[in-house]
Amino acid sequence: MIRTLGTVDEQALLEIEEEKRIRKTAEVFLLFSLGSQFDHLIKQALDRLGVFCLVTDPSKVKAADVEKVKPIGLILSGGPASVYQDSILFDNKIFDLRIPVLGICLGFQLWADHIGCSVVRAYKSEFSEHKLSIIAESFLFNDCEDGMPVLESHEDIVEPMSGLNILARTKNSPIAACQYNHLWGVQFHPEVPETTYGVQLFYNFCFRICGAKDKYPATDVVQQKIALLREKIGDGKVLLALSGGSDSSTVAYLLKGALADRKGQLRGVYIRGIDRPDDEAYVLKYFGDQDWIDLKIVDATKEFLKALRGKKTMPLKRLAMRSVYKAVLEKEILLFGTKMPKLISYLLGARWARFIARLFGVKGARFIVHGTLYTDISESGGGYSGGVRKAQIKLHHNVNLGFSIEEITPLDDCVKDSGRSIGRSIGVSEDLLTRHPFPGPGMVVRIEGKITATNLAIARQIDGIYIEELRRQNLYETIWQAGAVVTQSITTCTKGDDAANGFVIA
Repeated sequence: MIRTLGTVDEQALLEIEEEKRIRKTAEVFLLFSLGSQFDHLIKQALDRLGVFCLVTDPSKVKAADVEKVKPIGLILSGGPASVYQDSILFDNKIFDLRIPVLGICLGFQLWADHIGCSVVRAYKSEFSEHKLSIIAESFLFNDCEDGMPVLESHEDIVEPMSGLNILARTKNSPIAACQYNHLWGVQFHPEVPETTYGVQLFYNFCFRICGAKDKYPATDVVQQKIALLREKIGDGKVLLALSGGSDSSTVAYLLKGALADRKGQLRGVYIRGIDRPDDEAYVLKYFGDQDWIDLKIVDATKEFLKALRGKKTMPLKRLAMRSVYKAVLEKEILLFGTKMPKLISYLLGARWARFIARLFGVKGARFIVHGTLYTDISESGGGYSGGVRKAQIKLHHNVNLGFSIEEITPLDDCVKDSGRSIGRSIGVSEDLLTRHPFPGPGMVVRIEGKITATNLAIARQIDGIYIEELRRQNLYETIWQAGAVVTQSITTCTKGDDAANGFVIA
């Protein structure tokens, strides 16, 4: 989770001043998170520029609080709300402080509405890349090319008003960028890679418009994470959910560094049943015979099929999968380092076994760790510790499960590629890091409609064939993610001299 500035009291101000001292800067930016799925990318872009930026809760931090913090620039993200339909918790008096503001999408519409512009439903929504036509010179577009691709994701637009300096447009947005005194706004998203000059735009805002002068030399993120893990874990036993993908493999190596001289504290649990055909092979190859991690493979195929019986929609299947995932790990939490509860757990189930184990003073793992990314949390409807509303795109298998012991997620401030970068820096094999991302619910979301033992077996087999062929044709490493899906459609065909029918595979 990314920490959010919510209360500007004496303690918070002291902490901000201490951070400034460490960074050797007098400058700070505030990023007001309005609920966009891309908020974290704004924060990461500013971090890469080396400026000190605090993610800020718009529902709690008011104009008076902003004046106490004394930022040199403010950034407002996009979000799912509409300024003319929803009540957006943000103190508009902040716009009157004369501090430079960069509003992105909803953030732009918010200040436009405040100064009297009309924000209306667009004649044609934009949800893709568009070519940006720069029509006026400005600091914001210094060193950016006219006609550059930008990613737009909006249904509302800002209409022209007297005094508004229109800087750029797209085919369907007459105002794709503009300025009004100290207020700057873009209708597109500069934080995503599809906007080719997005990094330059952030640089221009921070250093040319706001006048930032200080760049903070980035600390060694890896060593910082390892030190924090080592301090938190102490002598406690750690259970790691290990899938064979890049995220959990990177977390395994972070734990390896944190527990370098502490043998017997780490157990990795691999859950079989809805996995890819080669997942287990990768786990065995890289974690099966190591002295720093104890690997355990649990076959939960029957439990998955039982929980998924009758479930047809993806949300219901995700919930069913989560219940098994949690139950398996809860049982393994109890069994780590104990013998007697194994039989009890088998006979009574994890909840009763845990009760009996506690009754007799039996202790298992103290921490559970998994490779949850920031994007997992964000897509599940969370991400910042503030109260801003964020849409739930899909409920991930590893978010808000409420385990019985403390949960540690070392990569919860990372996206896929930054997690991979951490993995590379600590020696995780490229074989693991470059494996295609695979949904946490596995084959559950690669099957349309109900799941049976038959179509689960088919899904695993076709995935194996597909990936094998991609590798054979030297295509695997040129594709970011590939998957085969068992559809609900049935087709007829010939099989030898006879007729046959079967599922259509996508």
